[in-house]
Amino acid sequence: MSDYLPLSAVHPDAFDPGTAQTPGSQRLAAISRDHGIQTDLWGGTFLVEAGARTGIHHHGEQETVVYVLEGESLIRWGERGESEATVRAGDFLHVPAFTPHMEINLSEEKPFRWIVVRSTPEPIVVNLPDNYWG
Repeated sequence: MSDYLPLSAVHPDAFDPGTAQTPGSQRLAAISRDHGIQTDLWGGTFLVEAGARTGIHHHGEQETVVYVLEGESLIRWGERGESEATVRAGDFLHVPAFTPHMEINLSEEKPFRWIVVRSTPEPIVVNLPDNYWG
């Protein structure tokens, strides 16, 4: 008998939209305890439609690592949203814990899609007021 946990394959038809959401985006959980996977991480996809933006939010104690699968996004962050960076397909992004941020899709034609991995098994999303940055 093996002491190893089984590998878990989660196919797109099993991705779960019943995870924490932020207005303007769609998160789908793939790697999570809700799928019966014994893990200390959370993984899934993140989509923002063409011309849309998310609300300002943070992920509490979670660190987030993103791989940009398709499209392009402007990310604003900071105490007043004073910092920004653009990420494109093929880029990685690290979002530190408790960092207020928002994602903006500058394309009017194409959505952007990310693969997201978070440092705790339960997704944490703290949606902040629209006027958080003043």
